[in-house]
Amino acid sequence: MSESLLGMRRVAFRLSPRSYRRLVPKVRLHSRIATAAVEPSTASHDTTYPVNTSSPPSPSSRWTALRSARPFSDFLTDTFNRQHDYLRISVTERCNLRCLYCMPEDGVPLSPPAHLLTTPEIVYLSSLFVSQGVTKIRLTGGEPTVRKDIVPLMRSIGELRRNGLRELCLTTNGISLHRKLEDMVEAGLTGVNLSLDTLDPFQFQIMTRRKGFEAVMKSIERILELNRAGAGIKLKINCVVMRGINDREILPFVELGRDSPIEVRFIEYMPFDGNKWSQGKMVSYQEMLAVIREKYPSLEKVVGHKNDTSKTYRIPGFQGRVGFITSMTHNFCGTCNRLRITSDGNLKVCLFGNTEVSLRDIIRKENDGQPIDETTLKELRLLETAEAAARIQDEGGEVNQRERELLDLIGMAVKRKKAKHAGMGELKNMKNRPMILIGG
Repeated sequence: MSESLLGMRRVAFRLSPRSYRRLVPKVRLHSRIATAAVEPSTASHDTTYPVNTSSPPSPSSRWTALRSARPFSDFLTDTFNRQHDYLRISVTERCNLRCLYCMPEDGVPLSPPAHLLTTPEIVYLSSLFVSQGVTKIRLTGGEPTVRKDIVPLMRSIGELRRNGLRELCLTTNGISLHRKLEDMVEAGLTGVNLSLDTLDPFQFQIMTRRKGFEAVMKSIERILELNRAGAGIKLKINCVVMRGINDREILPFVELGRDSPIEVRFIEYMPFDGNKWSQGKMVSYQEMLAVIREKYPSLEKVVGHKNDTSKTYRIPGFQGRVGFITSMTHNFCGTCNRLRITSDGNLKVCLFGNTEVSLRDIIRKENDGQPIDETTLKELRLLETAEAAARIQDEGGEVNQRERELLDLIGMAVKRKKAKHAGMGELKNMKNRPMILIGG
């Protein structure tokens, strides 16, 4: 692993103040959404990474900003007052690995291309959610790096920083990441969650049913190299622990953080369609913690953010940290702030829930149900602008019908979100998508 990164500079993007917008008469959403969805990116392609040299806001200016801030969007607030400012978007169903816990052994039927969201549709939805208060977007899959236009897509979403987006992250297996990483950082990438379940090349082939261990390690090294140049990529390694398969590698994974600022997160094995889950294969958070604490008795808990999915620990003298995602034994539903959009355009308000609503169908309604490309989106926008100019103001302002329908549907789905997901016994028998068709 790489040497100490004590000299690493972090990137501080110049972001507009966080703006939470509620759908009310006279609020003009569609012009901003249209601009973000169809304008070409003006992102810099310099090889140096921007560093914000401006002074931090004074306490008085922060207080003024807080007092003048708009309430968080009601559409993204559920009946338990959880505010959903984190959106995960699956950009493809395809993957170049076949991991045991994610992909059924006999594969999955892929959706016809016309059923999947187009790039303009993804950017359009991203902009709509950001206009309502989303500040973090994560692109998932499948494997997002196999999407041919992943970098231009990220560049377009990265432009939403001007509208309040703060983080643009990627969940990846790392196989081809090293070839695209620098362009992604220039496009606005701020964080990478890299899935790696073993440090043994032979075991890697067993768990993923493919080769590629060296490529994954190359991607990790490349992230650390770019961070030494100031890229400021938050790197987390996600490891799904399965009894009898990779549970002996917990301590070697912890050692990754000794000399490198890497957070390794151990994930309890979760049931999804086709992954042959059983409680006997699951290694609980308490078991993993005990193994680590026996070796490192100075292990100490880190106070995290209220919306963190991971219980995080540190070992004095280590640069990195250790976390546990405890969906099965200690759920974190009470502070959940995440929503998911599948690659075929369905909104899921809970990873473990099987209720979905189609955003894609509303987007395409004015196009006879056909996929919307950039040309079509521009034409629809011109038509909407003309209609808005002719509309009488007392009809409810200038938010167009499509956006009203989308926000109403999103709000309805969010309001139906339950207090917590089902328990282990129920989840095992619940019909749900395979993990690869949900988005990690």
